[in-house]
Amino acid sequence: MKVVRLHAPNDLRLHDEPVPVPGPSETLLHVRAVGICGTDLRWFGEDRVGDARLNKPLILGHEFSGVIADGPRQGERVAVDPAIPCHVCEDCRQGNPNLCLNLRFAGHGTQDGALCEVIAWPTDCLHPIPASLSDTDGVMLEPLGVALHAVDLGRLQVGMTAGVFGCGPIGLLILQLARLAGARRLIVTDKLRHRLDAAQSLGATEVILAGSGTEVQEVMTATNGRGVDVAFEVAGENEAVETAIAAVKPGGRVILIGVPADDRTSFSASIARRKGLTIKLVRRMKFTYPRAIQLVQSGQVEVRSLVTHRFPLEQAPQAFAAALKREGLKCILEV
Repeated sequence: MKVVRLHAPNDLRLHDEPVPVPGPSETLLHVRAVGICGTDLRWFGEDRVGDARLNKPLILGHEFSGVIADGPRQGERVAVDPAIPCHVCEDCRQGNPNLCLNLRFAGHGTQDGALCEVIAWPTDCLHPIPASLSDTDGVMLEPLGVALHAVDLGRLQVGMTAGVFGCGPIGLLILQLARLAGARRLIVTDKLRHRLDAAQSLGATEVILAGSGTEVQEVMTATNGRGVDVAFEVAGENEAVETAIAAVKPGGRVILIGVPADDRTSFSASIARRKGLTIKLVRRMKFTYPRAIQLVQSGQVEVRSLVTHRFPLEQAPQAFAAALKREGLKCILEV
């Protein structure tokens, strides 16, 4: 089978490898589609994410869908949860598998991901998708799951004002979920005009072009000097973190979703302290796939317009190059 492995920064190579043999609790899948995420780009450009380093050629890809290859469920289309918790540690037993310290994650560290034709994956991580959802819709359920977890942590209430700082795919999904949660105003920022256009089409009430240094002032003007109730930082840049903290109201909540390139997040402690802010960091997701499937199937969350680029598996280097340039929104590799 064909696989794409990362050997070093900017060095993706196509290989021919044996089809994997599934273990007793695994199912063999024909991979159909794989999304390129911001953390994939960190691996591709820097050969590391946080404290995890590339120590062997790695198959990237954690947003994926596939078709069950054999057994009683052969032919069933599924979306795949890329996280494999241990199920026995205290965090898992307390209902927080996303915090499992023994967790393995597709395309991260030593765990190969989905940029391949066939993959063996734990059966309990496979979620059937209805016929109305495409293979790429199935891919988008993973970032939607992260967005759902972030909005859960934000505890939005009807009538609140939400700020989304960074309008990549996850930011745009958070925007839609905040609207569904009843947010009265949805204020977004980004440095790229086409992302702001996408945000506006998906329900943003105010869009602000970032980078001028006037973002906080513009948010304050839009909220009559009060600030947003909940701020979601989705850019992975300290500039966006500082803006989110400055633009949220006293007593508000700041939800940090972005993954910083240098593994450091900093902000003015005095501002956060004087406002008495609650700051939460998002660790992937937990128990979100059934909700994500229902939201997309019902049309309450729109994911298809977020997929702007498609490439065959053999063109993985070109796909990653396009994603690095931020030319569109989501790049998908079709297998």
